[in-house]
Amino acid sequence: MEATELLKRIKKIEIKTRGLSSNIFAGEYHSAFKGRGMTFSEVREYQYGDDIRDIDWNVTARHNRPFVKVYEEEREMTVMLLVDVSRSRLFGAVGVEKREMIAEIAATIAFSAIQNNDKIGMLFFSDKIEKFIPPKKGKRHILFLIRELLDFEPTSNGTDISIALRYYTDALKKRCTTFILSDFIDTHDYSKALSIASGKHDVIALQIYDKRETSLPDVGLMRITDLETGADRWIDTSSKKVRDAVGKWWYDRQQIMTQTMHRSRVDFASVSTDEDYVKTLMALFRKRGTAR
Repeated sequence: MEATELLKRIKKIEIKTRGLSSNIFAGEYHSAFKGRGMTFSEVREYQYGDDIRDIDWNVTARHNRPFVKVYEEEREMTVMLLVDVSRSRLFGAVGVEKREMIAEIAATIAFSAIQNNDKIGMLFFSDKIEKFIPPKKGKRHILFLIRELLDFEPTSNGTDISIALRYYTDALKKRCTTFILSDFIDTHDYSKALSIASGKHDVIALQIYDKRETSLPDVGLMRITDLETGADRWIDTSSKKVRDAVGKWWYDRQQIMTQTMHRSRVDFASVSTDEDYVKTLMALFRKRGTAR
């Protein structure tokens, strides 16, 4: 992408997503994600009504009277965006390309994070780790992330979410709030890696898909190309059997994916490329805020 065109796109996405995070998401983000962890602060003498599970038995034994551990909410979070940059993100038949919506959603979350003084980092993955950007604060860092989102070119075409999850789980020791942004078109089994990551971090999955992936129109012969493998095939969309098979494929994979998210205790939402992602994010944030 030419430098001038890239700068225009960065500015455009900054204006839109920064406004959204300031005017719409700020309160919902804080309610949904702030203070979800507790950190040790001090010990003090036991008082009537204190939870006996908080008694510090070592200090109690030294002083021959009960002491309890005092905890406080962690006021600063680390947010990580795990972004699928496989070649299937280039698809865009209904609405915008998936990569454009992924970039906008990621930027909106990023600006919401820095308004709450949180660090934010990013991991690009295909069927391998493409790039890891460590969490930092500040507008300059956010603009760097947006530039990478818009202009990054992966070295591989495929998708393997499990590789990204394993790398991320090993790389970040402190508990993070994690957003996975992907179409989740993945032939690998990522359920175990997702469950492990969810046990260590607060994981949210956002599926970005194109409605043409869910069903085919009746337009006769159509050539379909698998963007990740490059394989071409002709199909007859006038055949109801063919159209039904595509619909069943989508339904079955969505069922499996939803079950995987539930088993792994991962909050999950889907948004198509012709929909308003603002409504989807707001509903997700409010649900999490209410559940706290």
